[in-house]
Amino acid sequence: MDTIRKDIRNIAIIAHVDHGKTTLVDALLKQSENFRLKADDDKDLIMDSNELERERGITIFSKNATIHYKGVKVNIVDTPGHADFGGEVERIMRMVDGVLLLVDAKEGPMPQTKFVLRKAIQAGHKVIVVVNKIDKPDARPMWALDQTFDLFIELGASDEQSNFPVIYAAGSQGKAGLVPELDTMNDVIPLFDAILRYMPGPRISEVNPLQMLTVSLFYDNYKGKIAIGRLYSGTLKKGMRVMHVNRKGEMKKVEIASVLGFDGMKRIDVDEATAGDIVCISGISDVSIGETITDIENPMPLPPIEIDEPTIKMVFGVNTSPFTGKEGSYSTSRNLRERLMRELETDVALSVTATDSPDKWTVAGRGELHLSIIIEKMRREGFELEVSKPQVIFHETDGKKKEPVELVSFEVPEEFGGTVIEMMGRRLGIMKDMRVDRGTTHMDFNVPTRGLIGIRNAFLTSTKGKGIMNSIFLGYEDYKGDLPPELHGSLVSSDNGESNSYGLITAQGRGRLFIGPAIQVYEGMVIGQNAKADDILLNICKTKELTNFRTKNFGIQETLDVPKEMGLEDALDYIADDELVEVTPKTIRIRKTFLRESDRKKFDRDSKNSKAEQVI
Repeated sequence: MDTIRKDIRNIAIIAHVDHGKTTLVDALLKQSENFRLKADDDKDLIMDSNELERERGITIFSKNATIHYKGVKVNIVDTPGHADFGGEVERIMRMVDGVLLLVDAKEGPMPQTKFVLRKAIQAGHKVIVVVNKIDKPDARPMWALDQTFDLFIELGASDEQSNFPVIYAAGSQGKAGLVPELDTMNDVIPLFDAILRYMPGPRISEVNPLQMLTVSLFYDNYKGKIAIGRLYSGTLKKGMRVMHVNRKGEMKKVEIASVLGFDGMKRIDVDEATAGDIVCISGISDVSIGETITDIENPMPLPPIEIDEPTIKMVFGVNTSPFTGKEGSYSTSRNLRERLMRELETDVALSVTATDSPDKWTVAGRGELHLSIIIEKMRREGFELEVSKPQVIFHETDGKKKEPVELVSFEVPEEFGGTVIEMMGRRLGIMKDMRVDRGTTHMDFNVPTRGLIGIRNAFLTSTKGKGIMNSIFLGYEDYKGDLPPELHGSLVSSDNGESNSYGLITAQGRGRLFIGPAIQVYEGMVIGQNAKADDILLNICKTKELTNFRTKNFGIQETLDVPKEMGLEDALDYIADDELVEVTPKTIRIRKTFLRESDRKKFDRDSKNSKAEQVI
């Protein structure tokens, strides 16, 4: 027999990137009955507690919070909005009973909104639509609402789901209401009331034994690996003996070291947790996503959660440049391996495989952003490493080559529409939708993932920084054919030393520089992009010879152009197959795989001979 708990609500907040999801969650937290803001936490975006999240303005790691309103405990899950972290969103659908769908009052529902909403509808969840950012000068909330209703119909929502309640909000001001008029709003109480009225409480079984499904993981320095999940039935207590059923169906008896609940943003130790709640448990060292914690005497595993396969891979290696060990605290193969293994503890979308070299590992993830976030975390922790160009992971099914395909959406000023169409044509993109609205062109393309590697910089340059690009993973499809080669040449340092203005002024006539004067360089380091397809060796450390003779151009001041700053993602987009990105806590450098020119020539010669032998 099943019953419904009326004192708990488990809800997820989903939205497209930058539609104000985290801001609205912060408003709910600050206006809840149990939340107390500490003086040192008086900052914006409490839920974006990670430094990277605050810098990039996106949610990377899913988080849990608990608020209390009118005697009801509301468990809120703030989930990532970017496609590279979309696997977490799908898992969260198994943990909640309802969804707050945020839609920007200006932009309406966007591609990633469609992707996540489809999952929520398929799960049968109740949806409350929150039309956010109505305080924007160009907001059009009624248009956004019409677009959202059309989307529900398009995704096959039931009549009950399509008859969704609507709340209008200005999350940045902490206000919400039943009508899109800002001057009638005072707080977010109307949203709290809507959650209690429309969101169902968790359905629990009074017959089934203990059942908990692990949905996400995190690591604690004192408690070890901690699993978060929903308790579907039964009771969990500290020190309790339970059965751990892994993804393969293998069962093992374990002891729960601790049980934790949520109070506001904090995790607190509790003596026991009851069915319907979202809880954390520790003490199971090998627990993973989508596994069941159940009763020892009567084990009843829940259906496992499917985990998305990686689509992009890179080689992570020990830093082998002449500057190794000068800027970081951890630069050995042991340090790098231990850090990658620790990342595997909590990131189930990640794959780490050993290579033939003891100093290199193949690391696979859900996209370029997924892997670049991991690299950025490592460099901020003091690690030095070198990484290769991102490559797509191919599959073979029934003798046919399969590759990952993504749906890419563009928003660009109308004059750049043709530029984007031409760019996607070269990258084997197929247009699925196009519309022009108030001077902005919206386009959707199906494109192979390999066609998107390195596109972000080219897209921003072509649209003069005015374009917006988002993508979501569609699945594996038949191989789309070969991409036209996009060759670029690099300006490569021929000497070790310190760059100076005289050498750089000479070099900038050959292309775009990445560094300025007074920078330490080494042989084989890439210091700029050649205007042509070939690499050029340059000595940017040489100084001007001093003589007693005045030249004809004496007195004419030559100026040095401002170099292009290459961040981590810029460097990953730029590098060719024979180049690496050197990552340290202080510097991002681009270098040739083989630093010496003689070694590069020998490798090219051996490669040509090998190809010739294969042809014969």
